[in-house]
Amino acid sequence: MAAPQTGTPVRKPRRRWRWHVPPALVHGDESLEGSELLEEFSGAAGLALWQSMRDATLWAGARESEERAGLFRPGAYEQRLRQIEAAGLDAALDAPLRTLAAVSRDPEAAREDDILTACRDIANWAEGQMKLGTAIALAQAGALAAPTNAAAGFRVGQLARRKAEHARAESWFRRVIGLGRQAKDWASYAEAFLGLGNLYLQRGNVPAARRFFIRGLRAARRHGLRDIVARALHDLFVIAVDSAPPTEALEYARAAFKAYGSAHPKLPVLGHDLAYFWMQRGRFAQALSVFQGLMPHIVEPCERMQNLADIGRSAGGAGNRAVFDEAWSELWSFAGDWYTRPTASQALLDMARGAASLKDWSRAERAATTSRDVAQRREEARVALEAEALLDSVTRKRNLEMAQPAVVGAEEEAQSEGLAAELIKTLASGTGRK
Repeated sequence: MAAPQTGTPVRKPRRRWRWHVPPALVHGDESLEGSELLEEFSGAAGLALWQSMRDATLWAGARESEERAGLFRPGAYEQRLRQIEAAGLDAALDAPLRTLAAVSRDPEAAREDDILTACRDIANWAEGQMKLGTAIALAQAGALAAPTNAAAGFRVGQLARRKAEHARAESWFRRVIGLGRQAKDWASYAEAFLGLGNLYLQRGNVPAARRFFIRGLRAARRHGLRDIVARALHDLFVIAVDSAPPTEALEYARAAFKAYGSAHPKLPVLGHDLAYFWMQRGRFAQALSVFQGLMPHIVEPCERMQNLADIGRSAGGAGNRAVFDEAWSELWSFAGDWYTRPTASQALLDMARGAASLKDWSRAERAATTSRDVAQRREEARVALEAEALLDSVTRKRNLEMAQPAVVGAEEEAQSEGLAAELIKTLASGTGRK
């Protein structure tokens, strides 16, 4: 038998794991690629935007130089320029549209960074116009053109979540986690966990949302990303308002306040969420004063919509009908645009609760019904269930109020008692019998 060998054992080389990057969904419910863009922009403007998106997507799909060389027929560049001139779009889009048109002139010389920047600029413009289908189409074209850019992928996820395309949003956020880890882009990596957390919160899955927020918080702390740490703590506070003891919620709020610092642009949002917490606790007057103080600081339409609803709800709780009426009127100026607003269903639900506090049953029913319908269409399960429960409550309370005795004045009461006494006396004496 051979003697056992002695000495230092030979170590196997350490295996280097390659982080898996899953593919992302590139289509939603549309039957044709970019068809929602054509619905949002008709005519020459829609054609110019769609062609620009399509050129970027074609270029992204042809990864080899030989493939790109034959992508476009002669004269395509000149045709694109004529389309841009005929579109009559915002002057701010001229440069990015011409950048994308140049892809058709010399696709081999095109650079992915230039294509990504042009697509991003158009997507940002479209988002500002509340044309979310167009924003997603262009942002996605840019992300496909720069397939290893985690931040570009995260932007697609953000827009898809805002438009309530949950499956597409989740696929992009999960892809960004893999891309961020591969490229050591830890900001995008941590952001993607927060994106998934907010997506699951929007869908009503609070336990899953909390797990993703915690993962994002740990990643941000590990890599010294203070801004993302603050936002993760803020998100955990929002969840804790409805699912944890008040002291735990306040601990998260205090930690987020400290992490943000005094000059952070998100500080008014934290102030709003703290006021919401106080409103939930029944401290309506205190909450109302904060919500009203925040209005000059809120410009973004969706955030303004939510703050208006919170003014209405806290005013209702405090019994201030005049302030409630004013907030109600301004909130309903957004009517007709509910389905594109990610805060709409929650805002309508809060306004319905304010109306219910004032026993204004017709307006409570109107707001709760609209909230439920918007939430169901946007697949926001938690809000849909809460709106349905409020509708049931409003119906019961209205019926109970109708069944209760009417308030009787002193004069009416005296006359009724006198007439009843006379009638009883007459009946007892037999007078009036036939």
